[in-house]
Amino acid sequence: PYYVDLNQNLFLQASLYSSDPNLVVFVDTCVASPDPSNFRTLTYELIRNGCVKDPTYFSYSSPYGGVARFAFNAFSFINRYPSVYLQCELVVCRVNDYSSRCYQGCVSRFKRNAGS
Repeated sequence: PYYVDLNQNLFLQASLYSSDPNLVVFVDTCVASPDPSNFRTLTYELIRNGCVKDPTYFSYSSPYGGVARFAFNAFSFINRYPSVYLQCELVVCRVNDYSSRCYQGCVSRFKRNAGS
């Protein structure tokens, strides 16, 4: 566990360890939950499909493509939950492949109507 005060800036970094220097990392989705085994019931979205959902979320540039850096203000779920767990989905793409997910940024996905 990592202990922080409420509203403290929390800085995170995800690194890709690969012998291929032509890869980049993109933070697609990060969701917080008070339960480490359930990221569906009670959750808080920091970023979803590359779209920032939390106003304190900030993405930092990195001199290395294989490193993704971001930060947000620490928060808590209602007082009965002592911990917050974070689950992030990262995408790995080829450098300069501008059609890849890494270069699309925020993507709004619309659900189709299942009606007749």
